[in-house]
Amino acid sequence: MFVPQVLDPGKARTIDEFIAELRLLKAWAGNPSITEITRRIHRDWQRAGRPRGEWPARSTVGNCFQLGRRRPNSDLLLAVVQALVGADEAILSVWRQSLRAVLGEAEAAARVSAYNRLPAVPPLFVGRTDLVTQAEALLACDQDVTALVLEGMPGVGKTSLALHLAHRLLAEERTDAPILFANLRGSAPQGPPADPAAVLEAFLRLLVTTGDRIPYDLEARAALYQQLLAGTGALIVLDDAADAEQLRSLLPGSRGCRTVITSRRALTGFGDTTRLSVQPLAPDDSVELLRATAGAERIAPDNAAIHQIAGLLGHLPLALSIIGRHMRDHPAWALGDYYREPLTSLALEDGVRTALSASDARLPMSARRLLRLLALHPLQEINAATAAALLDEPTVTAEHHLATLTAAHLIERTAPGGFRLHALVHAYAEERICIDEPATLIRQALSRLLEHGSSRDAAVRLETRTLHALRLPVPRQHAEGDEESRLLQQPAGRVLAA
Repeated sequence: MFVPQVLDPGKARTIDEFIAELRLLKAWAGNPSITEITRRIHRDWQRAGRPRGEWPARSTVGNCFQLGRRRPNSDLLLAVVQALVGADEAILSVWRQSLRAVLGEAEAAARVSAYNRLPAVPPLFVGRTDLVTQAEALLACDQDVTALVLEGMPGVGKTSLALHLAHRLLAEERTDAPILFANLRGSAPQGPPADPAAVLEAFLRLLVTTGDRIPYDLEARAALYQQLLAGTGALIVLDDAADAEQLRSLLPGSRGCRTVITSRRALTGFGDTTRLSVQPLAPDDSVELLRATAGAERIAPDNAAIHQIAGLLGHLPLALSIIGRHMRDHPAWALGDYYREPLTSLALEDGVRTALSASDARLPMSARRLLRLLALHPLQEINAATAAALLDEPTVTAEHHLATLTAAHLIERTAPGGFRLHALVHAYAEERICIDEPATLIRQALSRLLEHGSSRDAAVRLETRTLHALRLPVPRQHAEGDEESRLLQQPAGRVLAA
């Protein structure tokens, strides 16, 4: 039997998406009535020798097409598929595999890390004085703000800041108000984000609600959760939120309760929620973090060098901690040994790449492609017209993709119409472009970028430097007679300090 390719259960990632595909299959099969589908299932199960007591009622079959189901009967869902497509095992196998994958995702999403205490503050927390003061003022008991979202790029230290802030709030008030913490896994490298219904179930149990009192429905759980927290002055920390939809039912919704949220996404659409942007550290704080991680005696010999290293890492706390630990564990390395290729490679290899990859994986395909093509542009401000030249698409399309990358905190808006990549995001994009884009298309994008520029000499230098950084051959006419081109063709690798 031929089934159109538009019916693709393999693209479903949730139960609701699977049910949506099942509805399309029903329409493709001529839209038989629920009564007819039930009759076919009874016929198939009778032939298979299943006892009449197991045959589903018409209403049960109808429920298979309803969204919002959390514990679907996989056996019955596959029986519905068979009733619609017949006994074609090849088609049934595709739907069976898709359902197994979806149920596996649902089971993983139901695994929740939730506690009625705060994790310890990371020991090497430095800086952020002004941001902490601002956050404390926003969350003061006499303010209308009940939830504070700390947003920023991967590795910028949002969780450390949230825990530092939460512990300060507790130390200042010394109350016995409820404390709730959950890791929502919004940017986890593996597995889906936490299911809010599962988070609510964990929170309700931590609030001493017995299992028989916990509702099945998400909305009913949220209502009970808000009822139990009303007037308690609870402190809730929701770490690594995926999106606004995941958070909506987890907010206590009453004055006096404070919620601190961290996310890599720009979250909007909440009434009493304030967003604060968490930026990389100030230069002096970056040096202090390197000193605390590597040891004061390790970085003492050359203060200028340590400031340069911090700058090349873009003052990103995760990268600074990684390099600081490497300095501590490799005393034979001089500070100058970190200037070129090893600095970025070490930071990416030991954690930054994983953090960036997790955010990258959740981007739409078109935005992911733009992120890679931005590796062709130098580390300086870019605008929508330049992005459009790289993509060979209209400026309005490029603006949309830039907004998507900005919402994911993978690029930064510097001014109206201006954007900039962090140095390590640029290095990550350089890695990915040669893996994900063919050399022919890279050259075409680079040619469009050069045509978009105005200076021929600057264009030649840009092309030469870019092709060398990406390990692609430099055109002969550019390499001859150009001292910089000859130097760049030496096997020293990418020079970040250039």
